[in-house]
Amino acid sequence: MEIRWLEAFIAVAEELHFSKAASRLNLAQSPLSQTIRRLERDLGTPLFDRNTRSVTLTPAGQALLPYARKVFEDLELGRQATRARDGVVYGTVSIGFSGALNHQTLPPLTRAVRHRFPDVTLSLTGRVMTRDGVEHLERGDLDLAFVGLPIDPSRVRTRLIGREPLGVVLPVDHAMAGRSAIDLADLADEQFISLPIGAGSSLAQLTTQACIDAGFRPRIAQEITDPFMILTLVSAGVGIALMTAEAVQILPSAAVLRPLTGRQTYMRHALAWVPDNPSPVLRAVLDLAEEVLPTPSED
Repeated sequence: MEIRWLEAFIAVAEELHFSKAASRLNLAQSPLSQTIRRLERDLGTPLFDRNTRSVTLTPAGQALLPYARKVFEDLELGRQATRARDGVVYGTVSIGFSGALNHQTLPPLTRAVRHRFPDVTLSLTGRVMTRDGVEHLERGDLDLAFVGLPIDPSRVRTRLIGREPLGVVLPVDHAMAGRSAIDLADLADEQFISLPIGAGSSLAQLTTQACIDAGFRPRIAQEITDPFMILTLVSAGVGIALMTAEAVQILPSAAVLRPLTGRQTYMRHALAWVPDNPSPVLRAVLDLAEEVLPTPSED
């Protein structure tokens, strides 16, 4: 078996079209078909069902695909390791983040990485909530994720990078917008806009728990996966929302953020990763993150 055979197999498996796969590999279609047949003879089983209308993976092809991809992932890690021994940090690190909730944490890290490690490519994926981030890390889809704490027990490791009190975001013309601070219990009859609780959002879970602690369960008028869109809908008068205090820096002009009185509820931001990820790029980025995003005091 040759590496180029696996490369051809992956291209066809992802495109499910021999002509498109050949174009992707800068090959004519006939040599590509011959390469796939060689691989199938070597394995002793067909990898694709093909006819004049479609190409699909056989069960054997489906079984082979993740291992074929792993071969190329390991080769890339090998390249990174050899460069790292020469003091060069090289390669790609994939980072998941939620969006507006990371406006104070993601930019400092990405700027620092680009400045310190110019040969590192950042692959950024937005709208990744905590539970999704953990699952993507465990599957190997992400190297690093911004999450909220706590997380359910898993093989993912975390480090606290921020701790912010929750406040309430109101339309600027709301009856309570003129107050300097608001008792959460006074919001029991309000319509809330929230991130989806079922999607594993830490902020949504905190919102629900804070309201229950104040003696009521929030009435959710709408669930939105984008935190900035929540702020936009609040400014449009659709409802109110609980949000971290630093959201005041990105509020639309028709919304205000007021602190909550009494016992504070804190959103705890963290970086998460899988400790057995062998990527030297990830290790370098984690070390740099300790400089630019230090762990705050829990006091």
